Amino acid sequence: MTADSSQEQARVGFCAIVGLPNVGKSTLVNAVLGKRLLATSNKPQTTRNRIIGVHNAAPDGEPAQIIFVDTPGVQRGKGALRKYMRDEVFAATGDCDVALLMIDASDWRQQSPDELQRGEAKTLLEALGNSGVPVVLALNKVDVVKDKGALLPMIQSFSDSGRFAAIVPISALSGDGTETLVAEVAKHCPEGPRLFPEEMYTDRAERFLAAELIREQLFRQLGAEIPYATACVIERWDEREDKGDVVIDAAIFVERDSQKAIVIGKGGARIRSVGEKARAAISELLGCPAHVKLFVKVSRNWTRNARGLRTMGYDK
Repeated sequence: MTADSSQEQARVGFCAIVGLPNVGKSTLVNAVLGKRLLATSNKPQTTRNRIIGVHNAAPDGEPAQIIFVDTPGVQRGKGALRKYMRDEVFAATGDCDVALLMIDASDWRQQSPDELQRGEAKTLLEALGNSGVPVVLALNKVDVVKDKGALLPMIQSFSDSGRFAAIVPISALSGDGTETLVAEVAKHCPEGPRLFPEEMYTDRAERFLAAELIREQLFRQLGAEIPYATACVIERWDEREDKGDVVIDAAIFVERDSQKAIVIGKGGARIRSVGEKARAAISELLGCPAHVKLFVKVSRNWTRNARGLRTMGYDK
């Protein structure tokens, strides 16, 4: 996509949002954009792909276009899907103008620079350091921190580490602090023409976003490890101009017959519930009625091999 040179100059840049699983990265993008663009749930690693959200703003009166790149949570584990997700994260850090590291301020394991020197958090910090881009730290979920007095020493501790260009406490869920965060990110974006039209909020096709909203319901409604073995592929997308609606057929893939039975539920109750809630979210996203039919299929061990990933749309 080329820049529209007729538009005014602005602070324009790509911002990779990175962090451990379930720290609120997708919730932040939805809050900043004011749209339910990305799948969210209380389960870690709901996000699997790099997805961009385009935000036009004017913090402190200076126009800006920030292209937020949401990434999967960094987590160890074996299998082709886990490797794909880790690769998505580190590719994003290498292609951005500024990185936004999110941590869960309510989780003691993330409340100091020392605690972040372990495991995948350490690997992520090293990757950010090697990228050479400024890193803004977002302390998320401050609304659920019981001892608010602990926030100031926590912020001071991260500030003393010298790793971060700015540190901003936020609540992605309520939106508190997000305007300040956007302003800090914009300061580190270069000046130039806007890369996307102002009315554009993502580079993803609507059918991709619809599949994500279906997958969101799988993560919200299914327990244990079942959601991690699921994928959603749109098999039919029919925009009926005469009726002003969209007809969608979507296949939900699992790895075993036993998982298929769980997704369908007793008498089809679970799959109906997933379809009803997904249909409402998709209709809101598209601004028109959506008719969604779901089918459950088995693709054995699809998460463990490259061919399976490609079939589900997880390819480079």
